Amino acid sequence: MENRRVTAIVGVLSLAVFMSSLDLFIVNLAFPYISKDYPGTSLSSLSWVLNAYTIVFAAVLVPAGRWADRIGRRKLFSGGLILFSFGSVLCGVAPGVAALIAARVIQAAGAGAMVPASLSLLLAAVPAPVRAKALGTWSALGALGAALGPVIGGLLVQANWRWVFWINVPVGLVAVWLAARVVPESKDPKVSGRPDLLGAGLLALAVGLVALALVKAPGWGWGSAPFLGLLAAAVASGWAMVYRSRRHHSPVIELELLRSRTFSGSFAASILYYAGFGAFVLSSVEFLTGVWHYSAVEAGLAIAPGPLMVLPFARLVAPRLTAVLGGPGRVAVIGCFVNALAQALWLWRIQVAPGYAAHLLPAQLLGGAGVGLTIPSLLGVGSLSLTPARFGTGSGILNTGRQVGTVLGVAGLVAILARVSPANPLAAFRGGLVLVIAFFAAAGVVSAVLLTRRPVVAAAPAAPAAAAPAAAVVPTAMAAPEELSVESSVPSAPSQ
Repeated sequence: MENRRVTAIVGVLSLAVFMSSLDLFIVNLAFPYISKDYPGTSLSSLSWVLNAYTIVFAAVLVPAGRWADRIGRRKLFSGGLILFSFGSVLCGVAPGVAALIAARVIQAAGAGAMVPASLSLLLAAVPAPVRAKALGTWSALGALGAALGPVIGGLLVQANWRWVFWINVPVGLVAVWLAARVVPESKDPKVSGRPDLLGAGLLALAVGLVALALVKAPGWGWGSAPFLGLLAAAVASGWAMVYRSRRHHSPVIELELLRSRTFSGSFAASILYYAGFGAFVLSSVEFLTGVWHYSAVEAGLAIAPGPLMVLPFARLVAPRLTAVLGGPGRVAVIGCFVNALAQALWLWRIQVAPGYAAHLLPAQLLGGAGVGLTIPSLLGVGSLSLTPARFGTGSGILNTGRQVGTVLGVAGLVAILARVSPANPLAAFRGGLVLVIAFFAAAGVVSAVLLTRRPVVAAAPAAPAAAAPAAAVVPTAMAAPEELSVESSVPSAPSQ
């Protein structure tokens, strides 16, 4: 019965992260259909339908994680689902691009509330012996949602592109009902003080200014005053956010957490990896529809084999490699370089004439395997340093890294694809693939340097009889020595 209960909890919480990740990329295949309804809309303008969602998502995550710890994780989880569903309705009835972007902001605020709440609920409710497997399922379904976005979007736009958003409404309402029935409430009674909302705004401003600068750079010039001015304003906003984080009692980025080698390494690697992942998904859609002239359905089906590789590698292969290699950090390194190799293979085989089976399919399959290895491993190694009191905050920071990376990757790719020439369309796409490979390889290097220290189990002080040590939050074979030595005396959250 206990196993069935855990499965139900993980299923409901994973459904939410699947929805939020799906909606991050589902709009890619709707772009041509949206531009037909709103003539004259460029790719750089449409990219803000994606970027606005991602930027607000990133800014809301950490404050939402703190609110979840304070007022109740299930309460905020359900509230986020309802707001996400309401924003989806507004997206579906938007009369223009500006209204659509505004509705995506509302949708992103809901997603940003429910994702850290869902992860902290999972960490608090799932017993320690099966928590690593539950984390793998949660993160794998998030990755699967992101990868399946173009696939599902390609099918829905055949009816109407607005169904890309309306489909969220019944799913969201069912998830709210299921959460009330099967997910236990939890919160941290020691949390006090309001989150730093101004700091969250400064974070969103910094990321948004960088994205705007990258998107506009091809037209303005990379050395132009407007471009350099936006970058300077982004740096100033980022500095102000860090300054507030050092002094605020509930900062948007808890700098103390970043002192942990595993947490900061996972955070940095996630930014780089998701920059590559976001650019890869958008590049695939644009190439299939723009160069090979696939329909939305054909493009979605062409992308589908990659996502189908994610779950088996995340659920079966990654845990076994973790046990053999001595920690998820090493698996993350392998996954990052598998993704880089997949894109290098596609760069070598790319051509103007359609040749899916021999040219693109091998890279899709290899890339899906890399996603299944990397994403659960980065989340797993990042969660090692989180005590129960920091479940919401820590998960919010890790997810913020993912969203910031996605914004930067998409913005960088849009800047490169602005140079697409009808006479030589492959030149810009090759440049985009080089960017994607660089991001994946950089994520692999960061993971290799910061996340591969072989764990040595330290002797832990005696814990109170009523509670297990916090080192039991993850299997001790996965825990790094720095976390064990610091946190082994902190009681863990009881199973509920």
